[in-house]
Amino acid sequence: MEGPKTRGEIRVATNQSPPLVGHNVVTTDAALVEAVTRHASAEVVDDLAPLGAEAGTPEAREHGILANENHPTLRPYDRYGNRVDEVDFHPSWHWLMERAVGHGLAAAPWESDSPHAHVRRAAGFLAWSHTEPGHGCPISMTYAAVPALRVDDAVAKEWVPLLASTSYDPGLRPPAEKRGALAGMGMTEKQGGSDVRANVTVARPTSVVGDYTLHGHKWFTSAPMNDMFLVLAQAEGGVTCFVVPRVLPDGTRNQLDVVRLKDKLGNRSNASSELEFDGTIAHRLGDEGRGVRTIIEMVNATRLDCVLGSAGLMRRAVSEASWHVAHRSAFGGLLADKPLMQNVVADLAVESEAATALAVRLAAAVDDLADPHEAALRRIALPLAKFWVCKRTPAMVAEALECLGGNGYVEESVMPLLYREAPLNSVWEGSGNVNALDVLRALAREPAALEAWITEVGLARGADPRLDRAVDDALALLGDEATLEQSARRLAGRMAACLQGSLLVRFAPPEVADVFCASRLGTSYDGTFGTLAGGDLRAIVERTTPAGGG
Repeated sequence: MEGPKTRGEIRVATNQSPPLVGHNVVTTDAALVEAVTRHASAEVVDDLAPLGAEAGTPEAREHGILANENHPTLRPYDRYGNRVDEVDFHPSWHWLMERAVGHGLAAAPWESDSPHAHVRRAAGFLAWSHTEPGHGCPISMTYAAVPALRVDDAVAKEWVPLLASTSYDPGLRPPAEKRGALAGMGMTEKQGGSDVRANVTVARPTSVVGDYTLHGHKWFTSAPMNDMFLVLAQAEGGVTCFVVPRVLPDGTRNQLDVVRLKDKLGNRSNASSELEFDGTIAHRLGDEGRGVRTIIEMVNATRLDCVLGSAGLMRRAVSEASWHVAHRSAFGGLLADKPLMQNVVADLAVESEAATALAVRLAAAVDDLADPHEAALRRIALPLAKFWVCKRTPAMVAEALECLGGNGYVEESVMPLLYREAPLNSVWEGSGNVNALDVLRALAREPAALEAWITEVGLARGADPRLDRAVDDALALLGDEATLEQSARRLAGRMAACLQGSLLVRFAPPEVADVFCASRLGTSYDGTFGTLAGGDLRAIVERTTPAGGG
């Protein structure tokens, strides 16, 4: 019989998993490496390796924790009583932002000559999200603003080079004095939410051609310290898009009051605010009455980032779970060797790989803007992926947290941070219903969108009978117009899963594709993780477990 432990032995923890640090977030993610190589090149993977190495450092992990523990604070007035409306961030926020911008994750792809700039940026955004997801919001909006700004050549010439810069230059100063700039967006209002045509903010023209003053309130505007915002308001001709600079060219601050910062479930490192306009100077972007059509390009780009961000959360969660079970013993052996735990982790891994494959495929479609098929595929696949991938993330992250047991429920594990963040991307840029209905809108108004989906999933036709049946089932749902809106979520989920299945059947290892088709495309699947029947689960777990670390 073993004797009592000494005081020194009691103080030493055993059978605890080491922290997941010291690994390369890019190069140890097989699904990401294969997707980037497939849609870009091995050279792009090599180019992203330094980002992946930095994202996996203990320093990055610590900064991610600190940025969330130390929330941004609103400072309406300075010490003298002047209205300044500034938000103060912890130094860790700036550390993360500086590297995200420096790695080219903001608007750099739009000014790049590389044919794979958007795939590179997408993979980098997904991987860098492992550090901390909240700061991805201003990075994403900066990326997404460019397609909308290009509606006006003069406005684009003024702003796009600054947004595409790889220099992080925080602080409120005139654009001409900055090495780089960040963009934000203000669409929703208290009374309307996603129904932006119900907006009541008024735009009044000034004596300067193209300039207006705005009067009203915005319910959600993230990152109020950004340099410019795209905002919707009611002009005489209807809902119109405007560019609102934070600081005017003469150095004076625009009349823009930050009323309060939102107290959110997650995303706590990022400042989401309510703004009030009362004589705020704005420049019209596009024609009056065409505001929704103008800003929709920004919305589409941010939807892509919602998918990428959710895929990044999934990958971080399954990395932590697979790392833990590879190092934690219970009931006479490693958790990773227990058949039921293998089932759970393999299921999580397949979910993550499917999300990654679809997200990078969509980024590749942005790299080929002129191709009609790619344009039509973006139109249908963006709302499909936004609905499905983002909707799957909360349950997936919760299951990954559970793999760590009680250790996963404490803040130091990082799993609670991921769990609080998990619902965000499904809410932002149109909740589940908004995106499911947008799918129906695309199908009704743009026949090329359905053709693009059929063509894309058809590339795997005949490779797996379960996928073939799922595609046929999805098409059959379109036949009942009387219940189509009521069934919009079911249709969107089925069409998205078919896209994922097509990619995995064509490109993933056979064991991954087989498990995905048997579960997600089978008729008996109930969504519960860890209920896979058959398959080489150990191989899937080994594929997803990060190499190195500790």
